[in-house]
Amino acid sequence: MKTKVKFTIVGAGSICFSPPTLADILRNEMFSNLDQINIYLMDISQEALDVSSGFCKKMAEKVNRKNIHIESGTDLATALSGADFVITAIELERYHYWSMDFHIPRRYGFRQVYGENGGPGGMFHTLRNLPPMLEIARTMEKECPDAWLLNYTNPEAKLVEGLTRFTKVKVVGLCHGVSMGVESAAKFMNLPLDRVAVKAVGLNHFGWLTRIWDKETGEDLYPRLREHERKVDWLAHWDEYALPRLMLRTYGLWSYPGTNHVGEYMAWSDDMLASAKIQFFYDPATERPWETGKTPEFIYSFSSNPTGREFFSPEENFDGDPGFLQSFNADIEDYTYANEFGIPIAESIFFDKPSEFNALNLPNYGYAKDLPEGMVIEIPAKVDGRGIHPEQADPLPTAIAAMISTQGAIHKLVLDAYHERSRNKLLQALLLDPTVSTYNNAVALIDEMCERQKDILPEMHW
Repeated sequence: MKTKVKFTIVGAGSICFSPPTLADILRNEMFSNLDQINIYLMDISQEALDVSSGFCKKMAEKVNRKNIHIESGTDLATALSGADFVITAIELERYHYWSMDFHIPRRYGFRQVYGENGGPGGMFHTLRNLPPMLEIARTMEKECPDAWLLNYTNPEAKLVEGLTRFTKVKVVGLCHGVSMGVESAAKFMNLPLDRVAVKAVGLNHFGWLTRIWDKETGEDLYPRLREHERKVDWLAHWDEYALPRLMLRTYGLWSYPGTNHVGEYMAWSDDMLASAKIQFFYDPATERPWETGKTPEFIYSFSSNPTGREFFSPEENFDGDPGFLQSFNADIEDYTYANEFGIPIAESIFFDKPSEFNALNLPNYGYAKDLPEGMVIEIPAKVDGRGIHPEQADPLPTAIAAMISTQGAIHKLVLDAYHERSRNKLLQALLLDPTVSTYNNAVALIDEMCERQKDILPEMHW
């Protein structure tokens, strides 16, 4: 039995993932009983490291753990040496480049509602993040070949597929989207969250709850969800839930996480996202955000519910939103256990503690027979000391399986484009994407994006 563990967090300056991950490590009861917990914080920004390491030390003092050893640095090999688990949440100048991913495809007439994982924006996002992720994985092959790479970096499915294809590391992609799906279904059914169990399968940010049941009674809850969804005001929290509601009515299943993400994979979804035009809003007549470096403010959605409509009347409503806002300024008391899978997975592997997870991003080797072989999909899995074991997935309706399969072909072409440094392969991927409408504009988009992002994209040629 090992008596010490080493976690390396690469991208330790990430406000979204680093604080809750650190909180999960420091408050984990099983890890706290080890002789030593080594936490190595790595980032290319010394300023970010200073903030995150100070936060980590403050949290360690709060939990009064004497077995915690914290280090930080900017050298990747040193950070990874001897690691048991490598947690990645990386992004370089995220909003500067992301605003291009959002705006420029739309300017060419492509019906992309978001630009993170799907659509043309998701392809360039992949091409930017794949090289540093491969550098991390290849350094792991030398410095900690037996370690698990627990990845939060997006575009999740494309990156994990690239790491699986081009390296030998043990990698899994993690996303809290399925938890958002369970939470939203519970809201619509007006049930406590702890009553709802699900089976899920799909693509990251395009997942589907194939089964929903009551943990206490075993009752199938889909009839209740369909009945209650029809009763909820159409305009209540429109931006987040209008599209999943329409998908339920059309395909019979609840999709997750919400309109922004699910909508990336379809051309007709732009009718369902009122906030699309204000994401990274700027006035093109007076502002030049990418030339000046003054990136517009990122607006996720009209999440404040501007219609003022709620799901049910105050008398009927079960509970308020349980959401939280976290930052490096918070105290450890401000953190419930994060709705993330990384540290629970590490606990299951390290201590051989069998656990089940609703949706992990892993290659499909026969687990979902209606989806492409080898494609990284989101699928239920069991985890223990021997590793991660995907479970057989429920079948999907033909239309859903077809939409995901198209994305599988796009994954392969984008990875081919990276490997071959081929703009032509990237063009093939773009022309296959449902949001792209014309050949000429697809070519022009590739040329403009490759020029605007040349400092960070791999060099690619026609």
